[in-house]
Amino acid sequence: MSDSIKVRSIVLDCPDHHALIRFYAEITGWTISYEDDEWAVLKEGDLPRICFQKIPNYTPPTWPEGPTPQQFHLDFTVDEFEAPEKRVLAAGATKFEFQPGDDFRVYADPVGHPFCLCI
Repeated sequence: MSDSIKVRSIVLDCPDHHALIRFYAEITGWTISYEDDEWAVLKEGDLPRICFQKIPNYTPPTWPEGPTPQQFHLDFTVDEFEAPEKRVLAAGATKFEFQPGDDFRVYADPVGHPFCLCI
């Protein structure tokens, strides 16, 4: 018996899981492997899945400050900023005005979850 613990999934709450999974599929190139009325799964090889769960009364986080704190965010590695930034903005992301570092840029997905492109 093993006491190993591995990440299986990262789950994002959202108001429309079909729309949000398509955003992340577009920016990552990963495959949508499952969708139903309340759940959707994005997969790439042996990496942990990113899942999207539809919830009622979704409230987006406010970042960097505000009444609804960020509880997590996703970091994506990029080789440079210009082309990936154009890609995520074209897919529906917004870039935060406040950028706290030089080796990463912070964006919001279409429902407000912060994510970073990191060099």
